[in-house]
Amino acid sequence: MIRGGKSFVSAPPAFSNDAKRLLVCTGPAVSIFSTSTGLQISSLEGHTAPVTSVIVVPASSPASKFLCFCWTASLDGTIRYWDFKAPELMKTVEVKMPVYSMVIPSLLDQTDKDNEKQAPVFAYVSVEDTTVQEKKAKTLHGQIRKCNLTTSRMAGGVVLGETPQPEFITISPSGKFFGIRNKRRLHIWKVPASDSERNVVKKITLRHTKDLTVLAFHPTERIVAAGDISGRILIWRGFGSQTFPISNKVVNGRLINGEEERPGVRDDDEADSCSTWHWHPSEVNVLSFSSDGAYLYSGGREGVLVVWQLDTGKKKFLPRIGSPLLYFTDSPDPSLSSISCADNRIHILKMPSMEILKSISGIKLPFSFPEINKGLCSKFAFDHSAGLVALRTENYCVQFYSLFDDREISEVQVCERNHQPGDEVTVVVNLVALSPDGSTMCTSEVKLPEEGIGDLVCLKFWASDSLNKNFSLSTIIYEPHRDAGVSAVAFHPCRQMAVSASYGGDFKIWVSHDEIQQNRERPQNSGWICHSVGSYKKKPMTAAAFSADGSVLAVAAETVITLWDPENNVLVAVLGEIYMPITSLSFAGKSEYLVAVSQGLKPQLSVCSMSKLSVSWSYKLQVEDLACAVDLSMFAVLLLLPKSSAGMGSNERTFQERDGVILLFNVTDPVPVATWSVRKAKGGGLAFIQGNRPPFQQNVLDSKSSQVLLAYIDSDHEYVVFDPHNNEAPVLSLNGREQLAAIEEKGQFGYASIYGELPEFELKRNQNLLAPSGPSERPWETIFSGSSHNLPPLTKLCSAFLESLLEKRTAIVE
Repeated sequence: MIRGGKSFVSAPPAFSNDAKRLLVCTGPAVSIFSTSTGLQISSLEGHTAPVTSVIVVPASSPASKFLCFCWTASLDGTIRYWDFKAPELMKTVEVKMPVYSMVIPSLLDQTDKDNEKQAPVFAYVSVEDTTVQEKKAKTLHGQIRKCNLTTSRMAGGVVLGETPQPEFITISPSGKFFGIRNKRRLHIWKVPASDSERNVVKKITLRHTKDLTVLAFHPTERIVAAGDISGRILIWRGFGSQTFPISNKVVNGRLINGEEERPGVRDDDEADSCSTWHWHPSEVNVLSFSSDGAYLYSGGREGVLVVWQLDTGKKKFLPRIGSPLLYFTDSPDPSLSSISCADNRIHILKMPSMEILKSISGIKLPFSFPEINKGLCSKFAFDHSAGLVALRTENYCVQFYSLFDDREISEVQVCERNHQPGDEVTVVVNLVALSPDGSTMCTSEVKLPEEGIGDLVCLKFWASDSLNKNFSLSTIIYEPHRDAGVSAVAFHPCRQMAVSASYGGDFKIWVSHDEIQQNRERPQNSGWICHSVGSYKKKPMTAAAFSADGSVLAVAAETVITLWDPENNVLVAVLGEIYMPITSLSFAGKSEYLVAVSQGLKPQLSVCSMSKLSVSWSYKLQVEDLACAVDLSMFAVLLLLPKSSAGMGSNERTFQERDGVILLFNVTDPVPVATWSVRKAKGGGLAFIQGNRPPFQQNVLDSKSSQVLLAYIDSDHEYVVFDPHNNEAPVLSLNGREQLAAIEEKGQFGYASIYGELPEFELKRNQNLLAPSGPSERPWETIFSGSSHNLPPLTKLCSAFLESLLEKRTAIVE
């Protein structure tokens, strides 16, 4: 069984101490990616619910920067301690309440490291009190509590704060303060100097006139910034001057005068001043100070990272990121940072130039858009032989995602538009279809009418001649069915032929010039032209499918199924009428049967015999998606369960809900062969894919089903791939992960540890010029050679060089 498609941006990621790894919360696991390649190298698995926080234990000295320990918190009510280099679980702390956020101040406070072994480690967690679920709606469900990680228990029954819902906790870089936003208020706590279970944690509140969305602390001074829903950024300076006094009552280098004016500060809030900046047109989602405190990073829905100079308010931008920003994360290496985006992508940035070095792309997350067609084929398209899924994205693209490798293969820009996040949707890519061999793609897009003018339909054919799915546009057809929309597209199984059906009452068969000019040595072009047009009693054509050999074309004319000879465009037969409009057709059992799905007030699943031209058996079921195995007599359907029978109690967690069922049928038998209950079935999809790739074939036990696997994608685009004939569901290893992990663990020494690896052509050139000899025993004679303006400062260069030598000697001892 293979699982994937998790969100990479459900929580902020964390860098390892050497900044070579990025730890990302992905559902109930933590996926570890290489920052240099962007590929996953390992994962931490053990939580039973989504992980909400990951905190890397910082290095206390330069020699310990290679230590790889972290804490994780989850909605399963546990906090876990890991060695993520092994990877190995070291410790589990039972909180017994879902943890939505966690901070550990002592890991950041470097002032007293001599007693770190004796002093207990405390975590401050944002949890949900599940005991008040059935009370009034105004009950406070969120709590800020204290947990002793050393003794693995909650610190008494003290609740530091309560909120309507659990809130995200933000901690200062020094570890001395942490805070949350609560509607129009900021609550800030000061961590006691010598923390214990009985110490009182003091709190102050800062107020605003609008709902706050995010906050950030200055690394060295008492400055806190917050963003609100209107796009404004507020900066309070000298907060907590009375509740959080410091020696000699000095704040920010000057004495405090309680009677002096405090510009911008509301009521009795404890702050010296409050200033406001405004550039973002909508709510601010990202706020983070630079490591030196000179700059403030901000971002929001418009997809632009803004860098503010704290002293002057001047700003510069990283524009055209293409998706709303969610999190900005610093790394121990000041030259690296990451930014998480709402399109499930994490960009690794080179600082301070903010150049995108690498992107970690997950499967595109669902988005809301106007539904043009309601056919089943409009959700996903599958490349069955390569194990890929093609899905529409918000920025008018089609993403190709590998179900086996759980990573993005490519992205095709369907509509060339200057997309900006938050813009009003003007174009909808409503259909995507792939040829059986995956070499051709067809898309249908609709330009929405503006003030009653527009509604332009466009059909496009795309060609690909590479395994990387780099599609190029072949043909554009405007208004393929006059002023009617395209309801379905299907490809011929073995020819360059396709059919498009229309709600306007006709269907068209398209052929490629490659098909027409197959006798010529060099075709003039590879465009597509209309081969023939058909219709049946002017009824809307709602679905279409080719038989396995392509000799029969089935087109649904609303409530009847028409059978055609696609080559000669001749009506062969008409199958009996079904009561509701047919939304999906598919041949099964080597085209001896035709499976039809109808939706409406009386939904129905029908299996028709092609030899008898009649319905063999049927069920009145609400089918969400249909998948038929090629050349096999089985098919699977995704059903929606009625809410009364979905088995969802009021106290049941969301991740335990089951609202759908997958049924596996043999076309000759109305009794299901197997059933599986699933969650998030509304908007999900099914497909049979080929499992004959070498890394997977050896793990499938049943030889008769080793070539066919069943893939299910839910409405959140999380998926599972499994063998439908194996009840034991053997776990299939992910392709190449072990090899990737081994490669990433190799260290670099000498020149490579400071400057990186030399290009391959440089190495070959040196090998040709130099006489054969053994490794040099005096590498320091040449390692510092080069232009002076390209060399780092001597202090940094020498420390890095000496550290690389020490690491080399340590490796030799081992």
